[in-house]
Amino acid sequence: MSAVDGAGPVFRICFVCTGNICRSPMAEAISRDMAVRDGFGDSIEFDSAGTGDWHVGEKADPRTLSSLQRAGYSADGHRAKQFDPDWFGNYDLVVTFDPSQDRILKTWAETPEQRALIRPLLSFCDLHEDAGDVPDPYYGSDELFNEVRDLIEHACEKLLAQVEPVTRAARETATP
Repeated sequence: MSAVDGAGPVFRICFVCTGNICRSPMAEAISRDMAVRDGFGDSIEFDSAGTGDWHVGEKADPRTLSSLQRAGYSADGHRAKQFDPDWFGNYDLVVTFDPSQDRILKTWAETPEQRALIRPLLSFCDLHEDAGDVPDPYYGSDELFNEVRDLIEHACEKLLAQVEPVTRAARETATP
């Protein structure tokens, strides 16, 4: 599925939350910036979607954009979309934020291989046991948006630390 010829990304990640206006755009923007900062941004493709269709076509929640901006990130070009089960073949990893997305995506997955692509974000970090899920900040305060952003930032750092060696090895293998 992934390119290893040096012409494109060797790993593709889709972050999936409920409406694709809060948590998943945060993770997409944060991860993209981190990968670029660490010198392997061209090796990984990031995307995001929601399990629901309520916000399709909308920008990220203004509080999401503000929280990201306060930390030096941007998701200004984001437009919400709903995850399509046909997309499983497009990704190496589909990352969720709480059990509802995990359950829905595993229901949509048609094969064990597709179900194996689905992983909770916090499973990549040491906070998994203590933190549980990434809370949905939609009905919360600006402070909750910042707390969620910080949690996502920590988990994305750990996720990318695990993915980077895979992308590096794939690039080195493809280089003549």
